[in-house]
Amino acid sequence: MLTSVDTDVIRVLGDPLRLKIVTLLARETLCTTHLVEETGAKQTNLSNHMKVLREAGIVDTEPCGRFTYYKLKPEVLDGLSAQFAELAASARGAAQNKRAC
Repeated sequence: MLTSVDTDVIRVLGDPLRLKIVTLLARETLCTTHLVEETGAKQTNLSNHMKVLREAGIVDTEPCGRFTYYKLKPEVLDGLSAQFAELAASARGAAQNKRAC
């Protein structure tokens, strides 16, 4: 069963730009400048999206001089993946179940 935390993560990842950011961070730790270059987003817009990702617990920050680096927290996605795997298994088992009208 998906918890409210899981549904919050799904909602956060439902935004195309945030999903692109997460996809980029799955490959490497990046700073704001790199993310602006890779996504084409304005810096202020990107910062707002990063705040949402941080508050959802999907990314961590790492200060480095005047830059802030972002890295993905894979355990959050592992947990979400496990929830979807359980739903898929349940759906396979319930394929023959049909409630009478």
